[in-house]
This record gives sequence, structure tokens and C-alpha cells, in this order.
Amino acid sequence: MNFLFLMTDQHRVDTLGAYGNPHVSTPNLDRLAASGTRFDRWYTPTAICTPARASLLTGQAPFRHKVLANQERNVGYQEDLPASAFTFGLALRERGYNCGLLGKWHASTAATPADYGFDGPHLPGWHNPVEHPDYLAYLKENDLPPYEIHDRIRGTLPNGGPGNLLAARLRQPVEATFEHYLATRTIELLQRYAGEDRPFYLATHFFGPHLPYIVPDEYFDLIDPAVVELPKSIAETFEGKPAVQRNYSAHWTFDTMPIEVTRKLIAVYWGYVSMIDHEVGRILGALDDLDQGDKTTVFFTCDHGEFTGAHRLHDKGPAMYEDIYRTPGIIRTPGAPSQVRNEFVSLLDCTATILDLAGVDPAPAVDSRSLAPLVRGETPDWQPDIVCEFHGHHFPYPQRMLRDDRYKLVVNPESVNELYDLERDPDELINIYRHPETAPVRERMLQRLYTLLVERDDNFYHWMTSMYPVGAVDHDPTLSGLDDQSYLS
Repeated sequence: MNFLFLMTDQHRVDTLGAYGNPHVSTPNLDRLAASGTRFDRWYTPTAICTPARASLLTGQAPFRHKVLANQERNVGYQEDLPASAFTFGLALRERGYNCGLLGKWHASTAATPADYGFDGPHLPGWHNPVEHPDYLAYLKENDLPPYEIHDRIRGTLPNGGPGNLLAARLRQPVEATFEHYLATRTIELLQRYAGEDRPFYLATHFFGPHLPYIVPDEYFDLIDPAVVELPKSIAETFEGKPAVQRNYSAHWTFDTMPIEVTRKLIAVYWGYVSMIDHEVGRILGALDDLDQGDKTTVFFTCDHGEFTGAHRLHDKGPAMYEDIYRTPGIIRTPGAPSQVRNEFVSLLDCTATILDLAGVDPAPAVDSRSLAPLVRGETPDWQPDIVCEFHGHHFPYPQRMLRDDRYKLVVNPESVNELYDLERDPDELINIYRHPETAPVRERMLQRLYTLLVERDDNFYHWMTSMYPVGAVDHDPTLSGLDDQSYLS
């Protein structure tokens, strides 16, 4: 079994035709979804790049692998996996696989893809590294113009300075874009692998559609802003919610820009998605041209979502809304049925799935569960909910989330907790945590989250032990051991 792993960065699930968007042109990803398994409840373990990507590498939840923040805004957390860490690339290499990774790395600071068994140029950082020697060589080889942008879009920071760049026009043809470069290099490596008598794992990690949305005119203007329906959560007041959300809104300058600019930003974001879909089509076409389609399992997903104005926010951060935690997830494997699945699954589960399909023991990917039975159309027992976590970005900010069929609980130790009824309030505007009538739901979900954290050995549960009615405590919550009668006898 070969593997082609296509991954984007900061990608909303509602930007694909396969997930119901009638305005964004994504024919290639839509065909992939129609011929494979589309997961409708696919979540990231944490909505931030480096920890999520380290989880994919290891099959471990962030609290376990301990790479908890991006290098660029690191708040003192560890930046690299320990040398002894299990990673699936090295496991596949031992199995005889060629392994390649083209595109965004951002899973560690000191280590490179080669350290984990992957061929390909090392492309570090959070956004397109347009000064990278291999990209510059590509431009020169093809007589293409250099990177240059204009018509920048940004707001105003609370201190009066210019806000973060959100979008800009790119003065390059599509063939010169970093996305086209990545697809070209992927096809080159795919051709090499297809000519060798070894199975392969080949990943393309696009840097987009992460902001700033920097695309050529044809994609910058592809979507008419008039067709953009603004997210209902733009009506966010932050009433009864953690104050950090209002602070993040100010940091991302939402209220300093006219609503017409927000519409345009969403339109450009959608255009960026269409541009990436075009490059995905080139890669999938090459796979078929090389007669590898019926031998290859194809994945498409991303590391996390993006706000694009939802809840008066941009980027991601300490707010565990569906906008950034629920993401697209598609798997097509030879001989499996086309279908839609509603089980709660995670980016984390890709690790065990790849190992399982490759005939490698997935046990070392301890927080990952193989999706292969679901992809085959089976109905195994499956967990009816999912736990996600966050540890901070610009500052430490621990959170844990439990999402089940109807409700979402978010525990925020420094502030108010959140509870949302996603059946009545799918836009998560009303925090019902303190509503008296929700007490049974609140208590049930607190108990369930606590139980799952104890099972995972996620020490966040110690906070919950003393703060909430989560049942009888069968351990010493102080970790002192002094309540153990054997020490007193």
C-alpha cells in the first residue's frame, strides 16, 4: 500500500464543495471525497500548528509529547520531540518504504524532516518561505518572476500601530506561486518513487490557506464578495465568555475594519482554497498518469481551522469553537466504498491508520486509533465523543474540551467555563454553562471529561478533582502520598 498525504494549514471545513459550500470551486477535492470516505466529525487535537503536527508525527496527544506551542510565539514550552520519541516516518522506513515530505514542516525547531525519515527540502516556518534556495532555484529554472505583493489588507492594533497582515495581491502568475512549486516538486518525487520497487509515503503540506491570504489576481478576485454570507457569529458580544476572547478580537483588529473588508477577506480566503485545489488536482492527476491510483491510499486534511471573522476573530487562539477545531478529513483507499461517516475522529488517528494499512504495529501511536475499519465500511464500537486541548500561543492558556453529539464543554481554569448546545446554537453564541436548567448536562459532561482525562493520564484532571463535582476521588489529589495509609502504619 502506498500513501499520498495532502495537508493544508488553517483550513475551514466549510470552504469545500464536498462539505456544502456552493460558491468555492474545489472540484478535485470534491471528487476525492465522492470516491472515498468523507468524515463529518473530524477534529484537530489542538488548534495550533506545531503541536498538531507533532501529534501527527507521533500519534500522541500534545499533553503527552509536550511540544505545545509554535516556535514563533513560544511561551517557554519544549520545541522538539525527545530523541527517543516514536515517529511513523522512521517506522515506515524500517518497513522498506520510501518516505517524502514536501512543504510545511513546522513540527519542531532543531529537527528536520530528514531526522524523521523524510526525503525532500527542509521548508521551515509558519508561512511560505519565499526566500528558500530551492524555491528561488525553481523560479530561475522556469524563468518566473520573484515574489512581490501589493494592496495589503490589515487593521489597526489597540496601541495604534498597524495590525497583522491579513491579505495581499501577489504579482506573480500561478506557475510562480509557492503552491505551484510545491505541487511540481511533489510530482517530481512521485515520479521517482513510482519508478522504484518499493512502496512509498509521500506528503504535500501546503502552507495555505493560512493567513495572510497572498494570491494572484485571478484568485484574489475569483469570488464576488456579494455572495459571501457572513458567519452568524459575527454578532458575538463576548457576554458571559472568557475575557481573553475579547482581547484576541482586539489583537486581530476585527472592529477596526469595515464589514465590507471582512467580506472581501473571506472571498480571498475562498479563492486561496480554490488555488490549492487546482494544485491538488495536478498531484492527483500525476498519481493516475503513473498508474498508482489503485495502489495508493490518499488522505486530505489540515492541522486546524481558521476564524476568518467568525466570533469577530481571525487566525486561531484560546477559544475552542468549531471554526478552528472541526476540520475537513477525507480518506480514499483502494477497494473501499464511497461514504460519509459521522463518528468523532481526529487528525491524531491518521498515524495509526497509516501504520495499520502499512502492516506496521500501531501500538506506539498510543493516542491514535486506526480509521481503517471505518473506511472499509465496518461499524466497530466507537467513542461517542472527543477530547481536545490547548496550551497557549502568545501566552500560557490551558484548556480542555469535550464535544459529544449535541453539547460542547470547555474548561477554562483562569476564567468562566463554557457550555454550548450545538443543536439549538450551532454558532456557539450563548454560553449556557451557568444556566440552572443545564445543571444535569453540565455535571454529566464534567464527569465524562474528568474520566477521560484520568484514563489518558492528562494531569489537567487534578484541577477538576478539587473544583468540580466529578465523583469520588480514588487517589491523593495533592500527589503527596501522605494520605496513603501504608505510609502511616
